[in-house]
Amino acid sequence: MTSVDLGIPVARRTVDTSARPDTPYLVDRFGRVATDLRVSLIDKCNLRCTYCMPAEGLPWMKRSEMLDTAEMTRLIRLAVRELGITNVRFTGGEPLLRQDLVDIIAATSSLPEAPKTSLTTNGINLGRFAEQLSESGLDRVNISLDTLDRETFHGLTRRDRFEDVIAGLEAAKEHGLEPVKVNSVLLRGVNDHEACDLLRYCLDRGYQLRFIEQMPLDPQHGWDRNEMVTADEILRLLGEEFSLTPHTAERGSAPAERWLVDGGPATVGVIGSVTRPFCATCDRTRLTADGQLRSCLFSQTETNLREPMREGVDDAELATLWRETMWAKAAGHGMDREDFVQPARPMSSIGG
Repeated sequence: MTSVDLGIPVARRTVDTSARPDTPYLVDRFGRVATDLRVSLIDKCNLRCTYCMPAEGLPWMKRSEMLDTAEMTRLIRLAVRELGITNVRFTGGEPLLRQDLVDIIAATSSLPEAPKTSLTTNGINLGRFAEQLSESGLDRVNISLDTLDRETFHGLTRRDRFEDVIAGLEAAKEHGLEPVKVNSVLLRGVNDHEACDLLRYCLDRGYQLRFIEQMPLDPQHGWDRNEMVTADEILRLLGEEFSLTPHTAERGSAPAERWLVDGGPATVGVIGSVTRPFCATCDRTRLTADGQLRSCLFSQTETNLREPMREGVDDAELATLWRETMWAKAAGHGMDREDFVQPARPMSSIGG
């Protein structure tokens, strides 16, 4: 049985860094510099969204495989102090299921070179933790909400927790975790008729809505490009009730194309990861809950930081491994190529 059979990415290849410039930062061969760290804290989730995982869930990581609090904070500290990271996004799975979440956020926010911090969550437990998260130094949140209909929510997530998500959104705003961003995935024939309703809901409450094209990151490998609701379709749907004009602000490395709604100042974002890729300006590096480093969401290889760290290597060696990994980053995710292969890990294991 091979590592691919087991769903384990192929080991990191030897990297030729002879042409790499003499800089401590996370540069790659295409001139990009990673300043945004996505940290997956846990692979478990308390929803079973149909486009993300099967109803029975997945084989979860063993506790011994996951980075503990000290290991996680050590790597974040290294990234901020030595590698030029200025933004840290905590993801999962569902990060609010990790018991030391508040401690990790507090440790990150208390760094002398404190980065901006954010959290991507399904919102179910946010109503109970928003105040603690704010006090720990978290700056803002992204909350997933694909529908405003309770029955549709139940069908999509296989859980009757719609009201908890709404409470989480309200708590985030109440405790200053702003801007509160809402992430929505439209599925053809399921919730695509709700595009305008979702935007109106967010506009009325001061949330920033981001529509995201469905990506091939499900463990069932059931993603079908022809069934995906594209960025163009999303804009057409919104255009039925709203006037959209391109935002004049520089987009930079932001994944979302922003549009002024009815002249502004309110906006809506569309993240066209598949049909409008933004790989050329990507500034992200990714750390999984079990200590694997990924240069791209769709990487087929990983660099193991957990084992060297547990074997006693110093920060300088870990930094070298990180720099080498990012130097080898591919030009793009390759979803437009015929030989594209979906990552072995699902989204819940990689982190959003």
